[in-house]
Amino acid sequence: MTPELGHFALILALGVALLQSVFGLAGAHRNDANWMRTARTLGAGQFAFALIAFVMLAVAFLQNDFSLMYVAQNSNTALPWPYRIAAVWGAHEGSLLLWILVLAGWTLAVVLRADRLPEDFAARVIGVLGLISVGFLLFTLFTSNPFARLAVPPLDGRDLNPILQDPALAIHPPLLYFGYVGLSVPFAFALAALLGHRPDSGKDVAWARAARPWTAVAWLFLTVGIALGSWWAYYELGWGGWWFWDPVENASFMPWLIGTALIHSLAVTEKRGAFMSWTILLAIAAFSLSLLGTFLVRSGVLVSVHAFASDPTRGVFILAFLAIVVGGALTVYAIRAPHLPPGGGFKPWSRETLLLTNNVLLTVAAGAVLLGTLYPLFLDTLGLGKISVGPPYFNAVFAPLMMLLLAAIAFGPLVNWKRDNWQENVRSLRVPLIASVVIAVVVAAFTFGNAGVLAIVGIWLALWAILAAFTEPLSRWKRARNGARSVPLSSWGMSLAHLGLGITALGIVVVSAFGFERDVAMTPGEPVEYAGYTWELESLRDIEGSNFNGEEARISVSQDGELVTVLFPQKRMYTTQRAAMTEAGIDAGVSRDLYASLGEPLGGNAWSVRLQVKPLVRFIWLGALLMALGVGIAAFDRRYRKPLKDAAREPLKAKTATAGENA
Repeated sequence: MTPELGHFALILALGVALLQSVFGLAGAHRNDANWMRTARTLGAGQFAFALIAFVMLAVAFLQNDFSLMYVAQNSNTALPWPYRIAAVWGAHEGSLLLWILVLAGWTLAVVLRADRLPEDFAARVIGVLGLISVGFLLFTLFTSNPFARLAVPPLDGRDLNPILQDPALAIHPPLLYFGYVGLSVPFAFALAALLGHRPDSGKDVAWARAARPWTAVAWLFLTVGIALGSWWAYYELGWGGWWFWDPVENASFMPWLIGTALIHSLAVTEKRGAFMSWTILLAIAAFSLSLLGTFLVRSGVLVSVHAFASDPTRGVFILAFLAIVVGGALTVYAIRAPHLPPGGGFKPWSRETLLLTNNVLLTVAAGAVLLGTLYPLFLDTLGLGKISVGPPYFNAVFAPLMMLLLAAIAFGPLVNWKRDNWQENVRSLRVPLIASVVIAVVVAAFTFGNAGVLAIVGIWLALWAILAAFTEPLSRWKRARNGARSVPLSSWGMSLAHLGLGITALGIVVVSAFGFERDVAMTPGEPVEYAGYTWELESLRDIEGSNFNGEEARISVSQDGELVTVLFPQKRMYTTQRAAMTEAGIDAGVSRDLYASLGEPLGGNAWSVRLQVKPLVRFIWLGALLMALGVGIAAFDRRYRKPLKDAAREPLKAKTATAGENA
């Protein structure tokens, strides 16, 4: 009875979402307060029904209800209960249900904050979110029903994919979905602004101000989700890398790049009334790329450890939905764009120019990643052969763009709106500039040419961004001591986010240029000298878990005769699916990681072992967390807690603001 209740709740959620979209959009068009209030109620109702459906599926997993096809294919009686919960979103059907629940959750959040928005604008936002929900609910009910029954239930299930039986990857998909789906909110805000456009109204700016915290929170979740997935790949897959430019990895990275550009573009639109068209297109592109990622993961066009499904019918449905959403949004934009305000002018050296440069670099980077991801698919579809576009292409195209971005972000917080004096800005940054150059030169001298020119330049730019991130907070502190008015929280968050980007960039450059990696044959009692350390396979022992068995090695690592650490890499075999998994042995440190992973037995008690030394690799994830924290701080700036109803009635005025007043 539980599955039937969940299925019925999904059907009710579809009906409620359809009514929500009708009452929201039609109510705003008619300016009918009753209809608009009804849309809010329906938005809350849709969340309630989606939650019921999700809980019913979770109960089925906890009860080992193998009469459900989805449970039978993704669970097992030996599966630990935490992973039974994770199995709810561990494959295609359940992950779609999670997507629906998260989208309904974002809708509920908008409903709860609707009193701070103009009533008709809030109704349009809720209506657009309702239409998106309708599309995903139709997709789930007609092609991907997680409550489908089996005529003859098996006695036991096939088990959850062993790759997913890990705490990090159990948490990774929900965080990504909060980010992916959260980008639907700025998308809905942009469409609501277009649909209710009034050229002489300050609402043109109010929608951007309203969208900023929503975009920031969605970007925060997406950042943490991507970082967590990178960390999982590093320690779980056994290869020791943190990013492979896998097409499905790219599918999450492209919305992140466009979302980053959107956050900055929204600031210009709110503060100066400029970049209106650019900002709206970025909002459309960010969510469109989220939908494209959904298509890539679920259509069967890609083969990846991250991909969920291989049903072409589902791929066609998502592709059609993507075309409708993107095509509809661009059509509305094309109709309304000629009436959008141009915004205020600005000089070549101004904050607007730097943010425009930021947007262009991020958009070009996203376009390069999109081209490298889709080009092989197009060739294969046209019957022109199969090619592989891998890390060499992405690194060659992406690295120069990010170097330019690092060079620009140091100036961003210091430069005023509309116009500024570049000589004065350079003087303000002379200490970070000199310090970063000196350190980069010292690194080049001590490496004796082992690092390439690009690596040294990358280290310099990363240090430049890190040190420059401290400059503006120090100047704010000095101004505050001299009686200047307080600086918005968003400005502090911006500096922290830029600091995080610099730290991540430094970690990427150093580990790529100075890391050590070698596959060796190791036999117990025979030490191996490598990368300044002595590695010794001391012993092997059998291990057994609730649903796996395998081998665990004990590898001691010494330096100059002193024991540094002992690593315990494992090779597991999951009994139900007969799938082998690697658990790396890692000694984590601030300055470096020592890494060992078991390969295959070579005979004669010897094993293939991958040994690695990864300098500053932890900086990659530390920087990502600082970026997320900084943007999270900015999202809770008190300015965004004020109602926008009054701001929406104010005429649009271009204004000049100092760098210390804005983020």
